[in-house]
Amino acid sequence: MIIIPAVDIKNGQCVRLAQGDFGRVTIYSENPPEMARLWAEKGAERIHIVDLDGSVAGLPQNAQVIVDIAGTVDVPIEVGGGIRNMETIDYYLDNGVANVILGTAAVLDGEFVRRAAKKHPGKIILGIDALAGAVAVQGWTQKTGQNAVDLARQFQDCEIMAIVYTDIQRDGMETGVNVEQTRQLARAVSVPVIASGGVATLADIDALLAVRDCSFYGVIIGRALYTGAISLEDAIAKAGAAS
Repeated sequence: MIIIPAVDIKNGQCVRLAQGDFGRVTIYSENPPEMARLWAEKGAERIHIVDLDGSVAGLPQNAQVIVDIAGTVDVPIEVGGGIRNMETIDYYLDNGVANVILGTAAVLDGEFVRRAAKKHPGKIILGIDALAGAVAVQGWTQKTGQNAVDLARQFQDCEIMAIVYTDIQRDGMETGVNVEQTRQLARAVSVPVIASGGVATLADIDALLAVRDCSFYGVIIGRALYTGAISLEDAIAKAGAAS
């Protein structure tokens, strides 16, 4: 299991939201590329980037900053937020992004996700953001009645790289990762799953590693790294020792 630092971008700044609420923003850096480079220098094998403005607008709003990050770090970056057409996917992948994350698009136009996965095998990540197991879209501003596991199963026969499962209620709250719901998803599909939302301490890493009937490709950590509650080096060492 790899540790994946998150760099969320709003108005060109590196921020964290609480439960996806755009009214509860904490700014951590005016320079997202420098923040990404810091995480890479500390040993991150992959970095998770979200264009928060894009996720609500439905099209990229911080594309240049993201391309700058891709040119700044020498580790793969995965990018989500406002990616709703093939032109955006092509643009990011042609400009140094390793993987693009499709979330809202999976609910609104599942066939588009399948076309993207066929055109770019191994480059597409399915992003599933859920509240009490039900999927939310458009930057978490719209709730749907769709079950997260059912949605994941629809795409497991595509050539997607992974599924990022985010528990909205816990995201940015440092209340602990939702191990059980993430486990249920991982057990239901054959696609690698990345846990996200609520990681607070190294105990959360232990809890994910302790699951025996499935495994997780990685875990995304945001606020806990920025506040210093978790040291990236310690998290990487713990995850590495278990592999």
